[in-house]
Amino acid sequence: MSNTYIINADELTYQHIEQVLSKDCRLELSDDSKMRISKCRAYLDEKMKTQKEPIYGITTGFGPLCSVGIEKENLRQLQENLVMSHACGMGEETPPEIVRLMLFLKIQSLSYGHSGVQLATVQRLIDFFNNDVLPVVYQQGSLGASGDLAPLAHLALPLLGKGDVRFKGAKRPADEVLQEMKWQPIELQSKEGLALLNGTQFMSAFGIFTLMKTFRLQILADVVGALSLEAYDGRIEPFYGKLHAIRHHKGQQKVSERFHKLLKNSKLVKGYKAHVQDPYSFRCIPQVHGASGDAIDYVAQVFSNEMNAVTDNPTIFPDEDVIVSGGNFHGQPLAIALDTLGIALAELGNISERRTYQLIAGKRGLPSFLVSNPGLNSGFMIPQYAAASIVSQNKQLATPASVDSIESSQGQEDHVSMGANAATKAWCIVQNVERILAIELMNAAQALEYRRPKKSSPLLEGFVAEFRRHVANIAVDTVMYPEMQKAVRFLQNINVKNFI
Repeated sequence: MSNTYIINADELTYQHIEQVLSKDCRLELSDDSKMRISKCRAYLDEKMKTQKEPIYGITTGFGPLCSVGIEKENLRQLQENLVMSHACGMGEETPPEIVRLMLFLKIQSLSYGHSGVQLATVQRLIDFFNNDVLPVVYQQGSLGASGDLAPLAHLALPLLGKGDVRFKGAKRPADEVLQEMKWQPIELQSKEGLALLNGTQFMSAFGIFTLMKTFRLQILADVVGALSLEAYDGRIEPFYGKLHAIRHHKGQQKVSERFHKLLKNSKLVKGYKAHVQDPYSFRCIPQVHGASGDAIDYVAQVFSNEMNAVTDNPTIFPDEDVIVSGGNFHGQPLAIALDTLGIALAELGNISERRTYQLIAGKRGLPSFLVSNPGLNSGFMIPQYAAASIVSQNKQLATPASVDSIESSQGQEDHVSMGANAATKAWCIVQNVERILAIELMNAAQALEYRRPKKSSPLLEGFVAEFRRHVANIAVDTVMYPEMQKAVRFLQNINVKNFI
C-alpha cells in the first residue's frame, strides 16, 4: 500500500510528521499547492516588469548590500551566487533523518505560495526526498537570524549540481548523482536563492525531531520512575490525586494519574512501609516530571506554529499586490522554546540520576550497589558514575543560547537568536536523557529482584519481563557497557502506547 503524503495548505500536525518520517513515505504536491506556487511566481515575474523601485534581494544585493542595484541580466547569477557564497557550514554532518525533515519543512513552507519560487524548484526538492538523495548539511554556521542561512545553503546547493549528497549509503558529489538520476540542475530565477536560504528549517527540523523523541521519553520517565519507586519500596500517598488538583498544574496532575495507572494492583506499593517519607526524587516526581511536561507542551505549540509557517524573506502577497521585506526568518520564538526544552529535558535526567543514586545506596533492605556480594563485586557502582557525568554535561548544555547575540553583516543583522545552537544542544540533551533513563531502568529492574516474591503491577511486571528478554540480571561483575547499550536500544524500541 502506497504511503504518500500530499503537501497542502491544511494544518500540519505531529501525526503528519510521524507519517513523513516513516521510511517508505513519499511526497506529492496537491493541485492547490501547485496553483499557489505558480500563481505567486507569475505575479513576481509580472511585478518585475512594471516595478521601478528596488525590491530587496530580488533587484538588490543582500544584507548591508541592499542598496546596491543589480542589472536585470544578472538576477539569475545573483541568486546562484547567494547559494554558493552562503554554504559555509562547519562541524559534524546533520543526521540524515533530520536532513530529510529539513527537506520536507522547506517544501511545506514554499508550498503556501508566498515565496516566489518556480514549481520546478519545489518539485526537485520533492525528488530529493522521494529518492533519498540527501544534501550534506553541517551543524555549525547558523546564527538563527536571517533564518538558517549556512545550513539551508548546503540544502540548496545540490539543486544547482553543487555540493555533496548522501545517496545509497555513500557521500558523493551532487553533480554525479544528478547525472545518474538524469536530472538537470535547476536554473534559479529571481528571489529563489533567498526563498531557499531564508527560513528556520534547520532549527525547526532539529527541534521537531527532538520533540518527537521527547514525547516518548516523558512517558518512559514516568514508567521507569514508577519502577524505581517500587524497587525502593516507596509510598503511593504523594501521588494522591486531590493533592495535585489543589495546585492546578496540568502536568503534575497528568503524572499523578499515570502513576496510579502504572501501579494499579501492585502488591508492593500496597505493602507495609516502615518509613514515613521518601526522598524528593521519589516523593516529588509529579511536581518535577509535571513541570517538564508543561514546558514540553509549550514548546510543542511553538513548533506546531512554525511547521505551518512561511519564514523566508521578502514575503509575497499576490492577492494584495504587496511584497514585504520583514523578519519572519528570525529564530527567537524557536530559540527560547528550544532552551526551555533543553532545561525541561535536563531536569528529567537530573531527577532520574538521583533515583539511581538512592537505589545503590544500600538502604531499605537493598544491598550496596545492588549486588549480592559487594566488595568482591562492584555491581552497579559505576553506571551511576556514568549517569552523573551525563547529567553534569546536560547542565552545561542547558545554559540558554537565546540570551546570546552577536552583531553580523556589517551591523545590518545586529540581533541574532542563536536558535540553531539551541537546537543542536537540545538534540544532544534528549539523547543524553535517554541514556540516563536506561541506566535507571537497569538499576530499578535489578533492585526489584530483591523484593521478591512480592510483585509490582501487571503493567510494570510485563515491562520488566520484556526488558529481561534483552538485558539479563547481573549476578556477578561483568562487562557493563554492552548491557547499558542494550538498555538504551530497549527504550528506543519499546511501544509506549500501553502507558499513555
